Amino acid sequence: MAIGHYELKKAKNGQYHFNLKASNGEIILGSEMYASKASAENGIASVQTNSPQEAQYELKHSASNQPYFVLKAKNHQVIGVSEMYSSETAAKNGIQSVIKNGPSTDVRDLSA
Repeated sequence: MAIGHYELKKAKNGQYHFNLKASNGEIILGSEMYASKASAENGIASVQTNSPQEAQYELKHSASNQPYFVLKAKNHQVIGVSEMYSSETAAKNGIQSVIKNGPSTDVRDLSA
């Protein structure tokens, strides 16, 4: 069965970030910006560790009341944010996708 992968990228401002993509190529979790590549790689490792645990997710609503979720590390720091969803059910399906794809060790470095 196909599993997702991480894409590590360098932004125009010189900072690094990553996206977790499902096997269909859809982005299911995005990171914050990191000052260094090593910090972004640590962020990926944290998602790999924390994503299988449902208790690490928090379902939220945007200012326009759209549901989305965040993935938190054990220290309660947010390590990933989802897209906005059309319903809470869709957001919960997104969480299940991150639980399934998050442990992937396929990291594609596109930062060069």
